[in-house]
Amino acid sequence: MKKLVASLLLSVCAFTGIAQAGVIDDAVKRGTLRVGMDPTYMPFEMTNKRGEIIGFEVDLLKAMTKAMGVKLELVSTSYDGIIPALLTDKFDMIGSGMTLTQERNLRINFSEPFIVVGQTLLIRKELADKVKSYKDLNSADYRITSKIGTTGEMVAKKLISQAKYSGFDNEQEAVMDVVNGKADAFIYDAPYNVVAVNKAGAGKLVFLDQPFTFEPLAFGLKKGDYDSINWINNWLHQIREDGTYDRIHAKWFKSTNWLKDME
Repeated sequence: MKKLVASLLLSVCAFTGIAQAGVIDDAVKRGTLRVGMDPTYMPFEMTNKRGEIIGFEVDLLKAMTKAMGVKLELVSTSYDGIIPALLTDKFDMIGSGMTLTQERNLRINFSEPFIVVGQTLLIRKELADKVKSYKDLNSADYRITSKIGTTGEMVAKKLISQAKYSGFDNEQEAVMDVVNGKADAFIYDAPYNVVAVNKAGAGKLVFLDQPFTFEPLAFGLKKGDYDSINWINNWLHQIREDGTYDRIHAKWFKSTNWLKDME
């Protein structure tokens, strides 16, 4: 009987050890953390004029991998296929300005949010007197756009369902659709729109800067990887207290010097 109990205990311990292994442990052993990212979301992740991927979230990930003692490998992935790519082990985690939604949370796990944003509007300048909020766009008279697979698209179809909608593979194409008068409004996260109104707006857009949704952005991992989530959450708490987070945030949100690197 004692031998049987001992055998069962060993089996439980072995199983527990396997269950607790996660992508953070794997990355430390491998020496590289692979992160899936669609680098088109200013100022979180974007490609500069030298072809390098830079941004607020990129710098957060660099600080994360430095704390882990590993290299960061960014895996460019289209946003609408990024969750399936994670689930088929194309990379270890998602770090691509992803909003933690209940729908996505049914498929993957999330860390604690590293920032909270909200959806805002870029509208044609000619509509400034008519459109004061997203509610004014909820009519078949208007054409709206956003990026495919994002919460901007979800919000457009849910809250502005009466308007005609067309989505694009990237943000810039969608914004240009409004600049060129083919659409009336672009729906997207506030940090992107505050830059895009000047960078791509060409004086033809008005930024309605009041967010009308609550969107926490977080890192995405496969379900059941609680050890990795625990490590990431503890790391997020640490950088908020030691000044690392504030330094990185100020670089991308309190300064526009990085825009020179995009021209």
